[in-house]
Order: sequence, then C-alpha cells, then structure tokens
Amino acid sequence: MDITLGNAHATSRLPGPAINPVVENSEEPQPSLSDLHDFEPKLEFDDTELLSPTPLQKDVMVDDFVLAEDEDIEPAEIVNPLEDDFDQLREEQSEAIGSVKNRCDFLGTDKQGRHIFAIYASRFPEKSQMEKFICDVIKEIEPFVENDYILVYFHQGLREHSKPSAQLLWNSYKELDRNFRKNLKNLYVVHPTLFIRFIWKFFSPFISDKFRQKLVYISSLDELRQALGLSKIKVPDSVCDFDEQLFRSKSSFGNGYGGGNNNTTKQMANTVQFGAPLKFIVSNSPCLNSIPPIVRKCVDSLSITGMIDTEGIFRRSGNHSEIIALKERVNRGEDVDLSNVNVHVIAGLLKSFLRDLSEPLLTFELYDDITSFLDWQKEERSRNVTQLIREKLPEENYELFKYLVEFLVRVMECEDLNKMTSSNLAIVFGPNFLWSNRNNTTLEDIRPINAFIDFVLQNHKDIYLIDVNQGHTPIG
Repeated sequence: MDITLGNAHATSRLPGPAINPVVENSEEPQPSLSDLHDFEPKLEFDDTELLSPTPLQKDVMVDDFVLAEDEDIEPAEIVNPLEDDFDQLREEQSEAIGSVKNRCDFLGTDKQGRHIFAIYASRFPEKSQMEKFICDVIKEIEPFVENDYILVYFHQGLREHSKPSAQLLWNSYKELDRNFRKNLKNLYVVHPTLFIRFIWKFFSPFISDKFRQKLVYISSLDELRQALGLSKIKVPDSVCDFDEQLFRSKSSFGNGYGGGNNNTTKQMANTVQFGAPLKFIVSNSPCLNSIPPIVRKCVDSLSITGMIDTEGIFRRSGNHSEIIALKERVNRGEDVDLSNVNVHVIAGLLKSFLRDLSEPLLTFELYDDITSFLDWQKEERSRNVTQLIREKLPEENYELFKYLVEFLVRVMECEDLNKMTSSNLAIVFGPNFLWSNRNNTTLEDIRPINAFIDFVLQNHKDIYLIDVNQGHTPIG
C-alpha cells in the first residue's frame, strides 16, 4: 500500500507511548460491521523494526505526519535494523520485477462515480522488489487520482517473503503526490488481522485525523459490496475462497455475515428510474425521445450558468446521503425539485443513474469492440466509432448517449472555468458508460474506454446525424 517513512538513515525512535499489543481505548478507524474474526495466518508486514524502536531526530511536520521529539528519552546506541534492510532495497531496486501484469485492478466505480482500485497482497513480489512494485502501482493509478477515488486493499494471500517493512510503507506514503492523499476518499482494508490493526495503531499518532478517518476495516466481501454500494464485485478466486472459508467458520458459531439474498426479486414499481433497465424506464416513464425524466431534470439543472461552469463539476463527490435520499424519492414517483440542490449532488445523481443501469449504456455487446479502440488505425477510428454508435446501439441507448454527449460537450466548452476537458470528462464517464459482465475491467481496459469517450466528445459533430427531435438545453 502507498505509505512511506522519513530518512532511511534516521537513528531516532518514534515518539509516543510504549507499544502494547493489546490496544485499549484507542481511536480505532471506522469499525467493521462484522468484527468477529481475527484470523492471524502469520503472514503480516515485516515487524522486525517494531521489536527495536529507535527515536527520530527533531520535531518535523511532513504532510499528514507530525513527528515530535520525545525529550524524556535519551538516545540509545542501538543499531537500527531498518537501515540495512532499506539500504539493501535501494541497492536491489534496479532489478526489474519482470513482466508482472495487473499490479493494481480497476474494480469500476461506486454509486457516486468514484474510481475504485484494488491492491492484492497475494501479488506482492519479493521484499527486495517491493519498492519498485509500489512505484509501479503509483504510476498505474496516477492518471486517475486527480478525481476522487477509492482504494481497496485485500490482505489475503500475503506471503512470508513478501512482507513489506513498516519503514518502506511510511517512506512510500511520504513521497506520494498531494492528489493521492487529498482525493482518496476511503481506504478499505479487506480481511484485516490483529497485526494489521496493530500496525495502524503504531502509525496513528503521526497521521492526521482527516486521513485516519479514511481507513475502514472490512471483514467480508458482502460488507465490501455494501460499503461500495455495488451488487457484485469481481475479485480473484483465492479471495472468494478465503472469504467463503471465513463465512463457514463464522457460521459454525451461528453468526453468519449479514446481507440479504441477492437473488430475491420483487415486483418493480413503474415509477422506478434508478436500478432498472433502460427499456423498462422508457416504457413506463414519460420519456421524451427516450430520455428518462430524472436525466433530463439533472441536465437542465446543471446546464444553467453558475452550475455548468463550476470548477470540478463531476470530479468532486456530492453528499452521499442526499444522493440516496433523492434516488429513493424518484423511485417512489415523487417530483423532485433540484433548483436548490448542490451542483455536486446533482452531478452525482446523474452518474449514479448511469451506474445503476442493469446493463451499461454502451451495452455489454460492444465491450470488446470499444476496448479495442486503441488498436484501430487512426484513419479508421471515425468510421468505426460512427458505425458502433449509430448502427449497433439499441434505439433508446443511442438517443440517451447522444443526449448526454451533447450535454458533456457544453460542459467541455466551459473548461476555462470548470477545468473539465474532454479527457477529464472521459476519465469520469468512461467507467459509467461501459463495464464488463465477464470479469474485472482492468486498467488496460479502462484506457481504451476513456480514449473512446474522449474521441466521441472531440468528434461528436462528425459522428451524429442531425436530429430534428434534438432538444438542446440552452445555457443561461
């Protein structure tokens, strides 16, 4: 995970109270909803340095860390076991990890349209290659962290020879760009153990309260789905097997995971617009030109001056509870008034509509074609994109996608004020327009999807025929 420490050759001990393996009355991060298990497989972070702590030099403020000198402790002539380990890491970092792929997975977006990235302990390399591995993970997700994002760390599968030292984690954190820390909205730690919690308590005195509140312990995949607001999450089989093992273990104590039966179905009210198939919405709602009423209302509200030119529109997250409340009201058939609603809440509502569709707007059928976009010859792209959109999309999907593209083009025209270029809009909307029904959408897949959307935004005039039914929403 993306954390680091200070100078590799520091010889002072970290300040704060003595470390006690039994942590009491502590400011624990947001607790797990099912906190029973603490399966300790002996596969944890390298704790050598915790056995022989050494003091830091002087009071230092390093971003989210406050390192204060402890005047009551005299310097001790103790050899810091971290130094040799860290020097060795530096000497060996030139050795390539090899052709390791998918160091970090893209799990899609949550209900607010925030990108979700997954890091798996089972993919950690040898200790000597860990620093290079962390740098590569940072490079993979760096293009996406200018927007709000979520990081999920799966602790299952950590091997003895892959345990990163606390020193390395701290050093990695300190070197992170400000956007990584600021725009990280939640850090979910899945299947945590006692030692994970212990490590976190060790670092807690030196981490800001704001960053500390982002950490959430997750004890099961059901709980993770609930936290992210997703009906399903595709993770490696080894993680699913481990989760099932814990489930059986807990069930033996009569304490199964919570969570309802996802297969339970009920009659859907005709007023539902969130979580329904697009064809159902068009058939049961007063849709003009196949545009669902709530989509048109969001676009109308966001198109006026003072809204469409808001800096960071669609990049910043709206208040989650407000978005949920509005969705519930819409699905009950209430006529919601968005005139006094925050711009980021309305933007989040629009993204949530797209993500809640039972099938992505650009359809599962076109997934393979669109993820091949970057492989097409440049001179063929315009023809291929036009053919896909105008000939292979169902009519209602075509009309809605066209309507949203026209709106996003108007957002793009205000980029001097809102900072939303075609590229930025593509990063936000790409995962909400298209995802896979077979496996995880990897970072290798999301790049051509975003490039496809960027191309459509920049070449929309050449792609679409003039539509006499076009309902252009004026700005102002």
